[in-house]
Amino acid sequence: MATSPADLIGYRVEASDGHIGSVDKHSEYVGKTFIVVDTGPWIFGRHVLVPADLVARVDTETETVFISATKEEIKDSPDYESGQHDDVAIIRLVEQYYANNHM
Repeated sequence: MATSPADLIGYRVEASDGHIGSVDKHSEYVGKTFIVVDTGPWIFGRHVLVPADLVARVDTETETVFISATKEEIKDSPDYESGQHDDVAIIRLVEQYYANNHM
């Protein structure tokens, strides 16, 4: 990712099939980077962890992050609760979900 994940906070997030929310924050854990996406009203204000590997491109002009996952994949991803992103178990769960379903 050419742009720092911290610089993406507030950017609009687009899945391969439409808008899913905005970047709320980023997380780094043992060399692995994730963005935390606030889905807003789309799926009842959930926050989801998305591995940085799924970021297909970043448009800094329109402040949009494009990810290579569908809305359904994001919707079905493991729940993220604030403060859990440093927990090894949630990181493994998210990685396993995307490895089995997408990556």
